Amino acid sequence: MDIIYFLDMVGTFAFAVSGSLVAMKSKFDIFGVVIIAFVTAVGGGMLRDVLIDAHPINWIGDLNYIWVILIAVTVTYLFKSKIAPLRKTFVLFDTLGISVFTLLGIQKSLAFGLPPFVALIMGMISAVFGGVVRDVLTRKVPLIFKKEIYASACLSGGVVYLLLRYVSVKPDIQFVLSAVTIIVIRIIAVRKSLELPKINKDVFGKS
Repeated sequence: MDIIYFLDMVGTFAFAVSGSLVAMKSKFDIFGVVIIAFVTAVGGGMLRDVLIDAHPINWIGDLNYIWVILIAVTVTYLFKSKIAPLRKTFVLFDTLGISVFTLLGIQKSLAFGLPPFVALIMGMISAVFGGVVRDVLTRKVPLIFKKEIYASACLSGGVVYLLLRYVSVKPDIQFVLSAVTIIVIRIIAVRKSLELPKINKDVFGKS
């Protein structure tokens, strides 16, 4: 199995577990849990494909996404008490997932002839918007809007990827260095509790 495809499935599994835990905490029924897991895992990629008019949409063209999500929901349901305390482990899986999703989103967008800047945005959408939809559906302010460096890490890694591609670095090296950039930024941000500046007052005002 291709290592990138494998990481894509690992990221999908981790996102689905994350969605399942949030839905269970919100007291959703089993149908609601499956839906939240689904949108968390493939919502970003699906939105990207709709925006760039790519067919078939990610999970429709590859039913392995569906099976991975259903397995993740089942595992979470059966072992919730064991999984919930492992959030640090799933932060790592989540980080691997967003790094792969970002770069795959950029690659797919470029393949559809989109400009690099648009492809960069599509890569970010692929990585983070499943989580945004999850938070909206569970009545929470999306994580990326209020704390932690998350989408910014995806954008930074995406810029590295585009620059390496521009100077014709080998594709495998492009992918690895860009993914490492996202992973390092995200892990440092989590460990150091780094956040982007907040707008608390009028810059030119007195308070």
